[in-house]
Amino acid sequence: MLIEDILKEYEYYCLSRNFTKKTLINKRQEYKQLKVFLETKRGITELESVTSHDLKSYVRQKQVKGLKAQSIVSMAKQVKAFFNWCVKEEYLQKNPMDKVTLPKLPKMLLTGLTTKEVIAMMESFNNKEYLEIRNKAVIAMMSDCGLRAMEIAGIKEQDVRETDIKVFGKGNKERIVFISPALKKILIRYERIKKQYFKDRIKYNDNYFLAYQGKAMSTVAVYNLVIEASERVGIKGRRVSPHMFRHYYAVQSIMAGIDVYSLSRLLGHSQVTTTQRYLESLHDDELSKKAASSSPLMNLNKGRD
Repeated sequence: MLIEDILKEYEYYCLSRNFTKKTLINKRQEYKQLKVFLETKRGITELESVTSHDLKSYVRQKQVKGLKAQSIVSMAKQVKAFFNWCVKEEYLQKNPMDKVTLPKLPKMLLTGLTTKEVIAMMESFNNKEYLEIRNKAVIAMMSDCGLRAMEIAGIKEQDVRETDIKVFGKGNKERIVFISPALKKILIRYERIKKQYFKDRIKYNDNYFLAYQGKAMSTVAVYNLVIEASERVGIKGRRVSPHMFRHYYAVQSIMAGIDVYSLSRLLGHSQVTTTQRYLESLHDDELSKKAASSSPLMNLNKGRD
């Protein structure tokens, strides 16, 4: 079977899985590079002819070009996903990527936000103007629910219910996150001001968070409002991003006593190991509080009550 034909079939499979536009672009680019390499450097056009040696050479080529370890590993995941699908569809008996050794990634701790910084960023927006209260609601929801920027931008009005929110994450996977009373208070005010603002204006979308023109709020707009909030409160020396609120939510949830498995479900992670990375950045004082609350001796009296 021609690699070109199988790649085209796999592309339609990816489209049916509702991957994000960014993911599809990255996949197309990577598979185009792989196809060109196999044809021009290895003389291979048939899927069955691809071996682990060919793919090792492909990885080496990336290294010679100076790609960083993170980029190579990300690339390899795309290639491995394609060959895994080929095995699943019985086009191949085994995945040739299984024997390809990838560079080790340097262990990097995720940096997070403090509660003081999160509160300051929320309070940097007023409660009167539409865009201001919208931005406050966005930051509050990211902090209290751990949502991704693309998830915030994609929420529909009907998805925000009385006590929970229906979220569609990566791969269009559905999950439910819960609205605390503190978040509910902010959302009620946002919904009231939003209704007043669009009373005599056209709403082009039924998204929960809208741009001032009535169109759906973009992921870029979510990033920009976070940067604006960090500038308003004077956070210096680091670039604040929406993902840092997700990390903040994870750390605070663990400190409050949630188990890693439940947290993983709330964050929409497909693997618990991804969630565990968030916890590697716990500061000593946070670990101290966590250790004290879970101390067997400290909890002896609770068992006697």
